[in-house]
Amino acid sequence: MSEIQRPGALYQQVAAAIREAILSGEFAPDSLLPSEAQLMTRYGVSRPTVRNAISALRAEGLIDVRHGKGSFVRSSGQPRLTIERRVSRTAEGKFVMPNGDIWQEADEPTTYRTHTTKDTGRLLHLDGEEALFGCDRLLIDPSTGTRAMHRTLIPFEVAEAVPLLGEEPCKPAAAIYWVLTQAGHTLSWTETVRARMPLPDERTALKLPDATPVLHVTRTAHGTDDRPLFLEELRFGADRAELAYRITADKQPTRRTRA
Repeated sequence: MSEIQRPGALYQQVAAAIREAILSGEFAPDSLLPSEAQLMTRYGVSRPTVRNAISALRAEGLIDVRHGKGSFVRSSGQPRLTIERRVSRTAEGKFVMPNGDIWQEADEPTTYRTHTTKDTGRLLHLDGEEALFGCDRLLIDPSTGTRAMHRTLIPFEVAEAVPLLGEEPCKPAAAIYWVLTQAGHTLSWTETVRARMPLPDERTALKLPDATPVLHVTRTAHGTDDRPLFLEELRFGADRAELAYRITADKQPTRRTRA
């Protein structure tokens, strides 16, 4: 028996002892923790104290409680899926997304009309409440079960200038790139990645365990004059997938020397 003899709230002491056992490898990743009764005996505490300790470790993301099965140590292994973020083109000039063939649509895409928010307006260089076409997809990778939420946003003014986009704003991203280039745009892209805690609907749709952040990826397609034309958002559990980028060196402008 490992009775607790440290200062602080008793449940915090128990949580610290279990945490040490996890970090030391005594309780291995993906393994089932001892039962409440076993933990009570091990640490010489009451059932409410054990439950409070488990709740604290869940909030830290060290433990995943599976209803009807018990408390499991969260895996510390590598993400299940690597998502490549480069953009490629075929010999015919059409665009190809490296991971485009791994995703299946879990539901029918949803097309709707919306407006810019503070964040999307900043990325699209638009004021607040500017009209947008939106399209939401829930995607799943059948080989790993990884889920992702994908959203595309097209400003009304871009859709008016490129009628094919207004007629079918829920095209896949690669098809939208093709339509924009056919309209005379030479495209370039910027991308941002940030981690945050999920909203309730994201946690439900992505089936995230407790205390799991999402990675929120935004990619903006720019036209010939560097004007933002199209915005994509991708959200997935940070424990399920990682992003991979191919980086090439930019050419520096040639400096003119004085005669």
